[in-house]
Amino acid sequence: MKYKLSVTKSFSSAHFLKGYKGRCENLHGHNWKVRAAFCGDKLDNTGILIDFTDIKKHFDKIISYLDHEFLNEITPFNEINPSSENIASFILEKFKEIETENAKVCEVEVWESESSSATAIIEGVK
Repeated sequence: MKYKLSVTKSFSSAHFLKGYKGRCENLHGHNWKVRAAFCGDKLDNTGILIDFTDIKKHFDKIISYLDHEFLNEITPFNEINPSSENIASFILEKFKEIETENAKVCEVEVWESESSSATAIIEGVK
């Protein structure tokens, strides 16, 4: 059996897309929503895949780095576009820091609006 645990948080920030032709090339802000998921097929001796508390604590660190910032001025977005896709990849990479033998981060979905999201997915994670 496979399991997937998800935690959702939000943050607000401003950005613009370099090289983009359209409204998003102008400075603007979003109230981002982020869902991070961990996947695995083996539970620990307490019957959990990974502790929600550990995910939430690490999530808070990631969000505090991004919240109320001008993303184009912070690493790595001072070098790469702060697109929804790149933000999802950045957050996914940060979650690798708390992976366990049983639980691996498998996807991070970032919503820039109620109807638009991008997901970074690690394929083949069990």
